This record gives sequence, structure tokens and C-alpha cells, in this order.
Amino acid sequence: MRSLALLMVVPAVIAAKAQEKRDKSDEVIGSYERQEARLKVKTQEERNMTVDELFQLVGSNSKTLQETKTSVEFAQTGIESARAQRLPDVQATLSLSYNGNVVVMDRDFTDAQGFSAPHFGNSFALEAQQVVYAGGAINAGIRMAELQRDMAVNRHRSTLNAQRFLALGQYLDLFKLHNRMQVYERNIELTQRLTDDLRARHAQGMVLKNDVTRYELQLETLRLGLRQLQDQCSVLNHQLCNTLGLHDVRIMPDTTLISTTFRRDGEHHWQQEALTSSTALEQARLGTQLAEQQLLLAKSDKLPKVALVAADHFSGPFTYDLPPIDKNINHWYVGVGVSYNISSLFKSDKRVRQAELDIVRSQDEQQVMMEQTDNQVQEVYTLYEQSFATLDTQRKSVELARQNYQVVSDRYLNQLALITDMLDASNILLSAELQEVDARINIVYAYYRMKFITGTI
Repeated sequence: MRSLALLMVVPAVIAAKAQEKRDKSDEVIGSYERQEARLKVKTQEERNMTVDELFQLVGSNSKTLQETKTSVEFAQTGIESARAQRLPDVQATLSLSYNGNVVVMDRDFTDAQGFSAPHFGNSFALEAQQVVYAGGAINAGIRMAELQRDMAVNRHRSTLNAQRFLALGQYLDLFKLHNRMQVYERNIELTQRLTDDLRARHAQGMVLKNDVTRYELQLETLRLGLRQLQDQCSVLNHQLCNTLGLHDVRIMPDTTLISTTFRRDGEHHWQQEALTSSTALEQARLGTQLAEQQLLLAKSDKLPKVALVAADHFSGPFTYDLPPIDKNINHWYVGVGVSYNISSLFKSDKRVRQAELDIVRSQDEQQVMMEQTDNQVQEVYTLYEQSFATLDTQRKSVELARQNYQVVSDRYLNQLALITDMLDASNILLSAELQEVDARINIVYAYYRMKFITGTI
């Protein structure tokens, strides 16, 4: 019987030692993989970045903004071209010719006579015209070019705000991941200590192997979650670097951002900010002003055009006499020219009516845009205030989760609670801490979203 008992115990001891070796091997491999991942991350240059630095890099390095910058330059040259219409029109022509001899005959092609003509001919003409009155068309054209430039500038500002908000969203998502990683690391450290304690108690025969296994599974789940967060962080960091025009840089968000106190000025303040700074409203206002200038341009077609004219002609020889006279002739004149397009009496009315309807359409669009902006500001401000209430709730949840975890931990150490109770308490604490971190960052996001809607970001 004693031999039989030894035969039954020895395999169990060997199996236990083999399992212990496998556990140690897995722990060493896992430690090596985590160290390798940390070394891989450290190969990138870390750069601490504030929100102001983020916005500055967006403005200087964003490829999307290059097109709108070119549009502004193009619109600026349009103003210069429109102003050039005020300058006089000057035209000069010069020609040299070889003249043949003159032949004169009757109408029935008889009695032909030839006359020798000077063979070298020259002609020079200089003509100038200065518009004095064009019915307001030139001024309207200049004003339209200026409005188109203002619209291009406003589109550039709108694109800049959009790119800043896009980069800020990536920045805050990266911030969330960094904070979640810290929460996971704290929970991994805590779970590791509990696992070590359980292993020691298991060696003393105080707890079952199944209890140790459950916490080991919990530890591996946390490690996997941390690895997933690290991978997400790497992907998002790469995308943000492309947005900012950076290469091989690990961006570290400003940790003081979540402790910043943000203004709570009330909805009326932000509504007023939107009325004065919203790029959408400004674009609608410029559209209405542009339609008004189109109306002035259409009306100018029904008015006469007045210009000062001057010309000088120098030519030779004089070929309007027989025989031709080999001399240069110069004559000049100055005067006032008046032109009027009679067809505008029955054509321009339709253009004027179309321009008037375009003004009404633009004004309607402006009213619709004001209503939409008002709704958007009210919505984002409500969510902004809601984010503070959410943070207060999450703070209380974390406090209660920590109290619950401490109570369950004490009960478990005194063998008054099950291992499943400890796992539940640990998961509740982890979830509460993650939600609190997200709630803090959501306040930052809601604040800058409100600035984005009002055009003040």
C-alpha cells in the first residue's frame, strides 16, 4: 500500500513541478515581450505637445490648407485685375510695306495708264481712351473681386478651424489612450500583487489552485488589453503625425490639460460669439453682398459709357492722289466718346430681375444659416454642461468602486468572500476609473467643439 501511495504521489509532484516551470517560462517570455515592446516605443523621439503647439503645427504644415492659401492669392490678383480697368487703354500699331505701281483704267478695263508710286510705305498710329463713366460697372467689378477675396480668406479660415478640430480630436483620443494605459498598468500591478499573494497562500494550502488560475487569467486579460491600447496608440500617433507633418515622433499630450479650468460663460455669450465669428455665417453674409454687386453690374448695362479719346496717326506716302505723293502725313485728334447699347433696353431687364431674385435667395440662405448656427450652439453648449455633470457622476462612481473593492478585498483576505467577488470588484473599479478619465477629456473636447462651431478655435 505504501508503494502504491508513492506511485500515485510522485506523478502528481512531477506534474506540479512541470506546471510551475511552464508558468515561470511563460512569465519570462511575457516579460521579454513587454520589455521588447517598451524598447520599440522608446526608439521614437518623444515630443511633449500642448494644444497651442498643435494648432501652430496644423497651420504651418497641413497639406489641406495649401489649396486654400493658393485660392486666396488667386483672388488677390483678381482685385488687381479689376482695378486695372480704371487705367486708360493705349494701343499702338506700326507697319512697313512695299507699294507697287498704280494702274488706272476705264470701267470697261480699257485705256489703262500706269503711274510710278513710292515703293516704301510706313504707318504708325497711337490711340488712347480713358473711361470717365461706365454706369458703375468698374466699381462694381472691383467690389466683387474684393468680396471674392474675402470669401477665399473666410474659406481658408474655415478650413483651418476644421483641420485644427480634426487634429484636436486625434490628440484627445491619443490622450485617452495614454490615460487608459496608465489605468491598466495600475490594475496590472495591483492584480500582480494579489496573484503573488494567492500563490503564496496556495503554497501554504490556504486557497485552491483554481483561485490562483482565475486571477492569472484576469492578469493576462489586463495585459492583453494593455497591448491593444498600445497598438491603438501607435496607429493614432502615426495618423496625427501625418496631419501635423511630423515624422518618427511619439507625441505626448499635455497632462495638465485635464486639470485646466474651462470657462462657463453661459449660452448667450457663445451665441454672440457665433454671430460675430462664425465662418459659416460670414460666408452667407458675403454671398449676399456679392449678389448685391451683381445687381449693380446688371443695372450698369442700361447706362451710357463716356470716355475721353485721343489719337495720332503718322503714315506715308499719300496714296489718295494721282500720282501718289512721296511724303509723310501726320494728323491727330482729341475728344469725348459716348456709347450706348440700345439692345440693353429690352435685354437688361431680365438680368436685373435675376440679380434681384439672387439677392432674395442669398438673404434666405443667410437666415437659414443663422437658425442652424443657433441650434448648433445650443446643442453643443448643452453637451458641454452635460460633460461637467458626467464628470461629477464618474468621480462618485470611482469613489464608490474603490470603497467596494477595499471592502471585498478585506472580506476575501478574511475568507468571507469568493474569488469571483474579487474579480467583479476589480472589473468595476477598472471600468469606473476608465470612465472618469474619459469624462475629464470629454470636457476638453466639448469646450473646443463649442469654439469650433462659433469659429473661435
